Amino acid sequence: MARNFGQKLANFVVETGFQNLPEAVWQEVKHLLLDSIGCALAGGTCDKGRISLALARRSGGVPESSIIGVPDKISSNHAALANGELINALDYDPIVVGHAPGFVIPPVLVLAESVGASGGELLTSTALGFEIAYRITRALIPRKIDVDPETAAEMGLDRVALNRYGMDIWRVLASGQSKFIFGGTAGAGKILKFGEKEMLHALGIAGHFCPVPTTRKWDSTNSPIAMTKYGSAGFTSMAAVTSVQLAQMGYLGDTTVFDGEYGFWRMYSCDKWDPDNALEKIGEDWLILGCSYKKYPCVQAMQGALHAFIRVIEKNKLVPEEIQGVKAFVQPALTHLVLGEELASHIDLQFNVPYCFACAAYGIPIGADWQTQDTMHNPRILEFMKKVSKEAVPDYDGKVGKEWKGHSDSGAVEVVAKGKIFKEETDYAFASRRPTEEELVTKFKQNAQRVLSRKKVDEAVKCLLDLESLKNVKELMVRVTL
Repeated sequence: MARNFGQKLANFVVETGFQNLPEAVWQEVKHLLLDSIGCALAGGTCDKGRISLALARRSGGVPESSIIGVPDKISSNHAALANGELINALDYDPIVVGHAPGFVIPPVLVLAESVGASGGELLTSTALGFEIAYRITRALIPRKIDVDPETAAEMGLDRVALNRYGMDIWRVLASGQSKFIFGGTAGAGKILKFGEKEMLHALGIAGHFCPVPTTRKWDSTNSPIAMTKYGSAGFTSMAAVTSVQLAQMGYLGDTTVFDGEYGFWRMYSCDKWDPDNALEKIGEDWLILGCSYKKYPCVQAMQGALHAFIRVIEKNKLVPEEIQGVKAFVQPALTHLVLGEELASHIDLQFNVPYCFACAAYGIPIGADWQTQDTMHNPRILEFMKKVSKEAVPDYDGKVGKEWKGHSDSGAVEVVAKGKIFKEETDYAFASRRPTEEELVTKFKQNAQRVLSRKKVDEAVKCLLDLESLKNVKELMVRVTL
């Protein structure tokens, strides 16, 4: 078993430069930044985003870092708080071993702006942050979820499914997103050009600042869904920035935070810890290349079925009034999430299958418009919801075990309309298909135009797609703020 795991991670981050990154990696990071910043711009128009903006502005501080989409400059800590919440506000952000972008990008971005880092340094630090977030996840083995046979059958499960990185997906679900604090901290420390000693202290501080894992509680809680969801990306990002700032000032962290019987894995309520698995081929296999992007502003577990539904509508030229019923086959994780009939906030909408299908049926523009108050209370949307039911994808567990490629979101629908039953499905690899750069740019523009002028949107796209040539990240932030 690897000893002093933190030291090995710190050394990897400190010694890895832009020249060590495969082109595919830094190109992927550009796309992740493009997509995440676009989601943050749109996120400022919903309740969770507006509240986070108000808190960050109230907290203020030294005007050194920007909040995406607004003119304010505040302290790096509080800018990270706002930006983390904004990225994840609509649940439209990309998936990197979970919702890591909202936890990794903000600490790196706000400090890159404050110190005037280059675009290449931003790309390098963000890539390393994501890699550390992935590696920590590989090492943690959370407590097993006990599922009785009857419930397992209802969820379409007959055994434990492993993804291609050997992670038990139901154990990962029982964990939390806050462990990504190490990714945000590592990336932020890289921006500040930490040596191995400072990086190790920063990681040690972050381990003790890390919020408790809350995903299992969130997953089993009835509606309304809290705005914290599976953990606050903003609060955790703020803690990551604080960790590196303290380490820079000489604050001593727990340099053995990962090691021993009472290491971080035990604090994080895990059964076991496998650091060797986390370190395997580090610097050779870049796990970030297994990320996926969302086509729709809702939970990943619904994406495949929703896509199949839209294809049925388009191929058969159906209008909502012709549709008598819809049966949506989604990931099992979504079928046992109990939601009440009342839509308490836009957060509920992100996980509500009938609601999202109603938005698709009525052609509500894909994006933040799905989560506005007007759409949420539209009588036609509410009425159509009564036509939609959800079930688990048949033999989902078997398909995942045989064919898993990253984050599976296979789905299917049966639509009753015009006296017929229309069927459509998306296979397990739907989420793994790489969107084209043009598709990501289109999504960014749709999100960004809610806040920025057309000129600024075009300038932001050009800047983000040429980050490796950018001399100062401040030039980017001017283009994604008012």
